[in-house]
Amino acid sequence: MTIRALVFDVFGTLVDWRSGIALEAERILGPGLEGGAFADAWRARYQPSLEPIRTGQRPWADLDILHAESLDEVLAQFGIAGIDGRAKRDLVLAWHRLDAWPEVSDALARLRGRHWLAPLSNAPVRLAVSLARHNGWSFDAVFGGEFSRDYKPKAALYRDAVAAFGFDASQTLMVAAHSGDLAAAASHGLATAHIARPRENGPAGGETVPGVPVTYAATDLADLARQLGC
Repeated sequence: MTIRALVFDVFGTLVDWRSGIALEAERILGPGLEGGAFADAWRARYQPSLEPIRTGQRPWADLDILHAESLDEVLAQFGIAGIDGRAKRDLVLAWHRLDAWPEVSDALARLRGRHWLAPLSNAPVRLAVSLARHNGWSFDAVFGGEFSRDYKPKAALYRDAVAAFGFDASQTLMVAAHSGDLAAAASHGLATAHIARPRENGPAGGETVPGVPVTYAATDLADLARQLGC
């Protein structure tokens, strides 16, 4: 098999969302806040917010809108009142400023020397571009939720990415730290690579090994680059 293109999950796979959101929440809302718990509560609303769109019960809305809506719920949960619109907007934009895991930026540069690269994320284009610019990444395209007007694991996201790059599905490698994402990609013929992220969820951990059959299993993105000869 010759891998021609790699498409990436972003939150958890390329960036450390929990640490970033925790630090930004403490900065914006005050040091007395338990930032990790706040980040966990906000992230817990992520999948439920996508489901009405995936099932056709709600028209398309991008992730910035959904994050803003769920933020109000989290603020109420933590008993935080009196937060003005500017501070709320800054919190939503914290998802645009997340730092990469330590090895990611160098590994992406190595991979791009031999492969086409693109995020395949639920993030809207402006969020994906913001993260790329913040971390110094270079992509060849941006795929995902806004591109396909749907959310993973719906088929359109994987099929649209394959069609846009124009390689065979088997030559397109879905890279993720989440087995469910990889299982969905594999069901549409993509090759798959699991990246272990044991600290993704802080004390709650993260996936250390894939829970489904994959083409590659890597300890981190640098390990995947090595396996691909980069």
